[in-house]
Amino acid sequence: MKYMNAKKVLPEKLIVEIQKYVQGETIYIPKPEAEYQKWGASSGGRQLLDLRNATIRNAFTSGSSIQQLSEEYYLSIESIKKIVYSHKK
Repeated sequence: MKYMNAKKVLPEKLIVEIQKYVQGETIYIPKPEAEYQKWGASSGGRQLLDLRNATIRNAFTSGSSIQQLSEEYYLSIESIKKIVYSHKK
C-alpha cells in the first residue's frame, strides 16, 4: 500500500469535507467489494493448490496411504487428512 497526497488526487471540496472528520492522519480507503479477489486468484497460487489437492485425493483413492502422501508432499498427516476427507471434487 503506497501513500498518496490527497491534494494531488482529490478535489478541494472533498478534502475540506474529509477534514471535518480527519486531519493530519493517514486513512485507508478500501476498494469496492466488487473488485475484491480471493487469495491467489491473480498469482495462480489458488489453482496450483487446487491441482495439488486433487492429485493427493486421486492418489489416496488409488491406494496411497496418508503416511505416504504426507512424506511425498511434505505435509503433516493432519493436513493430508483434511485434503482427502474434504468434499471438494
